[in-house]
Amino acid sequence: MTRLLEKAINQVSKLPESEQDAVAAIVIEELASEAHWAESFANSQDLLAKLAEAALAEYAAGRTKPL
Repeated sequence: MTRLLEKAINQVSKLPESEQDAVAAIVIEELASEAHWAESFANSQDLLAKLAEAALAEYAAGRTKPL
């Protein structure tokens, strides 16, 4: 465990139980969200590569405009 995480857990441990549970729920939710996004990105690499190829082809064909 890192020192920063240890410090955070030490501070949270001083809170009332209901607030400790609230903090724990937030952390668990954030970790689940990060796992979901990591899985989504890992599963979308082929699609992203195809979209990038299509965008580069449109650019090479002169069918794009500067923003």
